Amino acid sequence: MPIALIILVVLLGMILLSTLFTVKQQTAVSIERFQKFHSIRNSGLQMKIPFIDRIAASISLRIQQLDIIVETKTLDNVFVKIKVSVQFVVLKDKVYEAIYSLENPHEQITSYVFDVVRAEIPKMKLDDVFVKKDDIAIAVKREVQDAMSEYGFDIIKTLVTDIDPDAQVKSAMNRINAAERQKVAAQYEGDSQRIRIVEKAKAEAESKRLQGQGIADQRREIARGLVESVDVLNKVGISSQEASALIVVTQHYDTLQAVGQDTNSNLILLPNSPQAASDMLNNLITSFVASNQAAELVKDSKKHPKKKSNDFLPRTGAVENTEEDNEF
Repeated sequence: MPIALIILVVLLGMILLSTLFTVKQQTAVSIERFQKFHSIRNSGLQMKIPFIDRIAASISLRIQQLDIIVETKTLDNVFVKIKVSVQFVVLKDKVYEAIYSLENPHEQITSYVFDVVRAEIPKMKLDDVFVKKDDIAIAVKREVQDAMSEYGFDIIKTLVTDIDPDAQVKSAMNRINAAERQKVAAQYEGDSQRIRIVEKAKAEAESKRLQGQGIADQRREIARGLVESVDVLNKVGISSQEASALIVVTQHYDTLQAVGQDTNSNLILLPNSPQAASDMLNNLITSFVASNQAAELVKDSKKHPKKKSNDFLPRTGAVENTEEDNEF
């Protein structure tokens, strides 16, 4: 094969390779002819004139994200770092503007974001920055969209993804938050303690009321039982005084027996002779007689107010023991 033919084949191959080219999906390229813009080519197999046309630039048509950190000061003089994420895309009908209008579109977007954030944040206090971060993002999107649309860029969305105050400020905010939570916890604990005290007092009051009612019922039943016992003894010919003596002596020995049966009771010294029971009965009868006489004196004084008080004095101050009492 002649050398000239080989050279011709090689040249034809080089020309063919420089004529055909491919463009990736979601990408656009700019073709320049003699260093002047000629056309925009989209994805797929494309052709150009070798040695005359050249691929000047390529640009992605996919959604891109640019993260920008802006340090500024709030209204209450707190330095804070704001992280803003800008999502943008190149408009297909404005690829020429996106390639030839701006040399570095990322720096241009960053400049607009800095300008908007540093204009909005100094109007707010630190707490308002956290609360109104969506308003900040909307303001950034509006300003950047108006500025970048003429250059072929469409701002999809802007997000304030991070608000980072100074370390000392964050520590102070954490202490304030902890103090507030401790205050609320103390209030709840105090309310709980108060409720427990009130409920305990109510329970104790109810317990005392029921205990007093029980004691009253017990004494009422004891009195009713004594009356019934005296009535039964009267029916068999025993006088009320004899019946009272018999009941006192019986209860005296019942008490001694109950104390002796309870092994856990404390030591109690009581007189255990029949004469002691008789003395107790005499004391009770004397008290009853004295109270009855006092009541009679009050009644007579109301009926005869001109009589001297000495006329109503009792002539006997005690009841002598009878033979029948000594029997008990």
